[in-house]
Amino acid sequence: MPETLPPVRRIVTGHDADGRAIIQEDGAPPRAQRFGDDDRATQFVELWNTRATPAPIDAASGEPSEDGINLHPPANGTRIRIVDFAPEDPDAIVPPEAAKAAFTAIGAADALRHEGEAPRHPFMHRTESIDYGIVLEGEITLLVENGETVVRAGDIVIQRGTSHAWSNRSGKPCRVCFVLIDGEFDPALGF
Repeated sequence: MPETLPPVRRIVTGHDADGRAIIQEDGAPPRAQRFGDDDRATQFVELWNTRATPAPIDAASGEPSEDGINLHPPANGTRIRIVDFAPEDPDAIVPPEAAKAAFTAIGAADALRHEGEAPRHPFMHRTESIDYGIVLEGEITLLVENGETVVRAGDIVIQRGTSHAWSNRSGKPCRVCFVLIDGEFDPALGF
């Protein structure tokens, strides 16, 4: 039986009619999606998103509604999610069409980096965002175009719109919390 990670719990605070702090929600996040088969699945669990900066703080409106899972943060907003990465099968081959289908399912086919030569990893991608990746459990390898590093529980990655991929070579599940902040590429980068 494969090793599993505990369920994700989301606690949302708000305000009552008198302006006093309350626990508005406490339980499983309403949106989650698995990609891949049961033993080698990656799971996205959406925790919250905002649609403006500064984000409005009101009595108890809740999270802005969204359908499904979207890789990118909302324009001028933020997104926080948990991603559970199953260990990779080192012998598995992911065809470019499968990688494109996976990214299309999360609204991000345009993020894949497959121009010209074969990418270092089939899920090499780039988003126009600043992402904070906090490894909560396990370890994972961060790959960029010219380098890689192992990231372990307690480590934090500040991902600044670079082409990258995540590779779980550890043999055990890895859980990462990502905070995504809408960004804008400097035209000098040539994108």
